[in-house]
Amino acid sequence: MLQLRPSCENCNKALAPESEDARICSYECTFCSQCVEQVLHNVCPNCGGGFVARPIRPARYWKNANFLGADPASTKVTYKPIDAQAFEEFSAQIRAIAPANR
Repeated sequence: MLQLRPSCENCNKALAPESEDARICSYECTFCSQCVEQVLHNVCPNCGGGFVARPIRPARYWKNANFLGADPASTKVTYKPIDAQAFEEFSAQIRAIAPANR
């Protein structure tokens, strides 16, 4: 089950469970859309994968107790801003490769 992390790992912007601005990689690294597009260029600094919009967990009980009240979002902040120079060196070689081909 997705953790629904509460903020962007790079800029620490709050990303509420219902945020349409949250992006995740396949390891659930969580960033805001601005960091993904303008800073990371769709390259996860932790794994090299790409990002997709994070799904929004239903806030209300609709079926089978699958909702935010039964499975709350994480409150643990993962804040580790990228080292711009190190990230540039890492991402330069793979950012032109589509995420599906990395």
